[in-house]
Parts: sequence; C-alpha cells; structure tokens
Amino acid sequence: MDTLSEIFAVLSGWLWGWPMIILLLGTHIFLTIRLRFPQRWIFTAIKLSVKKDPDGEGDVSQFASLATALAATIGTGNIIGVSTAIALGGPGAVLWCWLTGVFGISTKYAEGLLAIKYRVTTSRGRMLGGPMYALERGLGWRTMAVLFALFTAIASFGIGNTVQANAIATLVYESYSLPPAITGGVVCVLVAAVLLGGVKSIARVCGMLVPFMALCYIVGCVVILCLNSHYVLPALRLIVESAFHPQAAGGGFVGGSIIMAARYGIARGLFSNESGLGSAPIVAAAARTRNPVRQALVSSSGTFWDTVVICALTGVVVVSSILAYPDIDYSNGATLTRDAFGKIPLVGTSILTFGLLTFAFSTILGWCYYGERAVEYLSGRRWVLAYRVAYIIAVFVGSVIQLGVVWNIADCMNALMAIPNLLSLLFLNGILVHETRKYLWRGRLERE
Repeated sequence: MDTLSEIFAVLSGWLWGWPMIILLLGTHIFLTIRLRFPQRWIFTAIKLSVKKDPDGEGDVSQFASLATALAATIGTGNIIGVSTAIALGGPGAVLWCWLTGVFGISTKYAEGLLAIKYRVTTSRGRMLGGPMYALERGLGWRTMAVLFALFTAIASFGIGNTVQANAIATLVYESYSLPPAITGGVVCVLVAAVLLGGVKSIARVCGMLVPFMALCYIVGCVVILCLNSHYVLPALRLIVESAFHPQAAGGGFVGGSIIMAARYGIARGLFSNESGLGSAPIVAAAARTRNPVRQALVSSSGTFWDTVVICALTGVVVVSSILAYPDIDYSNGATLTRDAFGKIPLVGTSILTFGLLTFAFSTILGWCYYGERAVEYLSGRRWVLAYRVAYIIAVFVGSVIQLGVVWNIADCMNALMAIPNLLSLLFLNGILVHETRKYLWRGRLERE
C-alpha cells in the first residue's frame, strides 16, 4: 500500500505540475479573450440563476442545477485548500487563487454551453450531457469520451466521497470525541435517504442546503472580519504586495518567491472551483433552459460564488487572523485554518465546523450525480442502482480508514478528467463563439 501511495503521489505531482497549470490557466485566458470577456455578464448570470424559464426543456430548474454543481464544488478545498496555498506560497497565493476564479468564469461558461448544445434525451425523456457527449457528438472522439466517463466514475469515489466523509468524521471526532464509525453510520444513512430518490431528490436537497450553508459561512466570515477590523486593510495590502513582491511580506510571514505564490494560488483556485475539470457541465445538462447560452451564464456564476467570493473571504480571514495573532503556526496548511478561526472567541470554531460539515456533505451528494451519469454513459441504466449502493457504502468506509493513497488517486483522476474536457473546449471554440454571438452578442437571450 505504501508503494502504491508513493506511485500515485509521484503521478499526481506530475499531472498537477506546471504543464497542467499552464493548460488550465491558458484555457481560461484564451476563452476569456475569444468570448469577449463573459465575466462582464456576471450580474445577468446571477439574475438568471434565480429566474425560472417556463419555455425551457430539462429535468430540473436552472437554480437547482446550479445548486447541485455548487454542492459538489464548494467543499473542503474552499477552506482547507486556501490555507494550504497560504502555508506553501505565502499570503500572495490568495490573490492568484482569486484571479484564477475570475478567469475561470469563462471556462465554466463554455462548459455549460457545450453541455446544453450536445445533450441528449433518453427514451424516458431525461436529459443527459457533459464532456463525454461533447467529445462524442461534437468531435467524434468516442474513445476519449469513454475515458472521461471512466475517470469521472472513479474520481467520484475519491474526492467526492471517501475524502469528504473522512473529513466529516475527523472533524466530529476532534470536536466532540465521537467515534468515526458512529459518524460514518449517520452520514451514510443521511446520504442514502437523499441519493435513493434520484436526481430530483439530490437537486431538491442541494437547492435548500447550498444557499443556507453558503450564506451562513459568508456571514460568519464577515463577522470575523469585523472582529479583525484593524487588520483587514493590512491583510489586503499584504496579499497584493506578496503576490508580486514577496520580499514585502511582513507581520511574521516568511516571504516566498513569486513563482511559489503563483503556483500554489493557481493550483488551489483551479482545484476549488473545478473550472475546466468537466464535472459541473454534467448537471448543467439537466437544466430547464430555452438555449445553451442562458445555462452557460448560470453555470459561470458558480465559479464566481465559489472562488471569487468564498475562497477570497477565507483567504482574507486567515491572513488577517495571522496578523492579529502572531503566535499562529502558518507553516502547516492542515491546521492553519483551524488555528486562525479558533482564535476568534465564541464564533470562530463554530463557523469553521459548520462550514466544513455542510460543505463536505453537499459535495458527497453532488459528486454522486456526476458519477452516476458517467456510469450511465458507459453501461446504461442497468448499473446505476449498483453504483448508488456502492457509493453509499463508500461513505462509511471513507469515515473509518486512512486516505493517503485515496487522495493521490483522486488527484490523478481529476487531472485525467480535465485533459479531454479542456481539449473539447479548445477544439470546439468555434461553436462557443457561434452560439454566444447568436444569443448573447445579438441580444436574443430572452427571445429564443
């Protein structure tokens, strides 16, 4: 097992090295320019996300689709991942993480557009889509489509399931001394109650849970920033200066290199918002919408909330807390968030605990939908129930075992998902421009 873990650790480090970062960030920037900065439509996208489209076809509302995607995206990466970037790359990593989210809006827009453009309707009248259908129907790359679906199904058991279940069990044990087996059993039952109801049940629960948990976390972070008010502006200044002039790092921070700040900030941003990974368009394809661009805009708002808002808030909270309490050990990313939030009396630990628990639980629900659609693409409906049962069992298993090798395998699967998805976006950029011009640039978003 140790040897296997080392092999996947090396492979993960290679797959998520500079070539992948350049490919992902390069795609973000290319699509931003090619699509004439779709970020400028972000407020239109937010408005559309809460607006029903009675003329659209699909299985769930646009808001339910977005909530399910956010459920899978907003997870421990938004909290622990940001602190890890700060620990490894310095406070400047927060700015690079934020910029990755800003440019990633374009990629998430493109993914949502292709999901609707190439989705199919089953004999039961259900909508199916995602990168596997764009690869097969848009480019004729059937083998690449199968590989993407296979990597997605495997990844769902890792980053979307066992890793999140383990985070919940560990947090509950550290906070309340409750054995992981008990926590795992409770979470297993709760997940089963939702998943056995199918996509509409998942979307309904996510539609209620995601806005509540995100709002509570955002309000909690604002409260902490108010308590740290004297250190907020110094923290913002330090984040900006450290991103481009690491020697300016102060307040107890050890200045790193610009390359380190950029590398870890970009990597954590990409991992957090999943723009380019290819997961979110799977559920975007189920949305009721009258044209591809409407859902593309709604999908793009997910990256805005995930990284531009939540990750940025987490970063400012952590940096301001370190400035306010110099005794915090900022060299360990795994404990940095806990120590930073824990310094705030009464509310700090509660906000962190609630955020981690709800974010991890919602991620389990969202990723089940991704994996289920991937299995359905590979083998049809006959294996879907078996997949759900195995997924529920994996929740309990993940709660009680060590996950070093699982983390590394999950990282590898995520990278292998991203490669074919990014290729589809780049090779189908002409379609993206055509659809955007037809509906958005010519002002037909509401009329067709």
